[in-house]
Amino acid sequence: MSQLNKPAVVAAAPTNVLAIVALVLGFVVPVGGIVVGIIGLSQIRRTGENGRGLAVTGVVVGAVLTVLSVLPILLLLPELLQVFGLRG
Repeated sequence: MSQLNKPAVVAAAPTNVLAIVALVLGFVVPVGGIVVGIIGLSQIRRTGENGRGLAVTGVVVGAVLTVLSVLPILLLLPELLQVFGLRG
């Protein structure tokens, strides 16, 4: 087979490792998912790697879980202050 008949081989861009880590951390340590996801997005923009969707998902999941974990505390705060006598 001559050089002219060989199919061109194009290497796919690798997936950004921080994007994968952001997705995992988004579920395990939500704030970590937000931070690592933002750093991963910055790297992806700079290097052209794949994984933008993974990084965005890590940021979104991390943000949603952070809000859902802080919201009950904020809603219960007035009641807790009253129970402990810190509010008149």
